[in-house]
Amino acid sequence: MFLPANDSRTLIRLCPAVAALLCAHIALWLLFALPIATLEPVWQYTVGTNGAILRGEYWRLVSPIVLHRDFSHMAANSLSLYVCGPWLERALGTRRFFALYLAGGIGANIATVLFMPPMYTHVGASGAIFALFGMYSYLALFRREAIAPRYAQLLLAVIAVNLALALTRPNGNLLAHLFGFTTGGLLAPFLAVRLDPPPLLWLHTPKRNRLF
Repeated sequence: MFLPANDSRTLIRLCPAVAALLCAHIALWLLFALPIATLEPVWQYTVGTNGAILRGEYWRLVSPIVLHRDFSHMAANSLSLYVCGPWLERALGTRRFFALYLAGGIGANIATVLFMPPMYTHVGASGAIFALFGMYSYLALFRREAIAPRYAQLLLAVIAVNLALALTRPNGNLLAHLFGFTTGGLLAPFLAVRLDPPPLLWLHTPKRNRLF
C-alpha cells in the first residue's frame, strides 16, 4: 500500500521529518538500553509521569513521544512510521507533517494525564502514529481526490485493524491511541487545506516508472 523510499538517502532527502524521527526512536532506545547507571536519572526525568506533569514539568508531554520501553514497542512504532509516514509527509509538507505528529503525541499525553492516575508513567509514539491514521481517515473519507477509492477502502481497513489491536493489547495505553487518532482527525481539515500528494504507491524511480 504505502511503499517508502527504497534507500536511506532518498528517505532523508524526500522525507526529512520521518527520517529524523526514526533516527531518534532507534538512537534513544539504544542509548537507554545500555547498562549505564548514570542514564537512569535521565530516563526518569524524561518519561511521562502524570504527577510530575501536573506539578509543572510540561516537557514530559513531549519527551515521551520519542522514548520506548522495549525493542518490540520501538520496532512496532518505527515500522508504522516508516510505512505510513513518507506519503503523508510528501502530501502535507514537512512542517505540517511534523506539526501533526507532534500534536498527536501531545494530545495523547494530555489525555493520559487527565484520565489516568497521578503515578501512571507513559512513553511511546503511539499517539503520534495514530494522529497519522486520523489524518488518513479524513483524507479517505472527505478528500477522495487525494486517495483513490480502492486504496481508501484498504487504508480504512488497516486503520480499523490497528484500532482493534490497541483495544486488545493488555498493557497498552488505549487513551493515547484514541486521543492521538482524534487529534489527527480534528486537525486534518486545517492541515490538509493544500495537498501535493504523490502517487499512493511511490518508489525512488524515474517518474515515468512510478507505480499508480
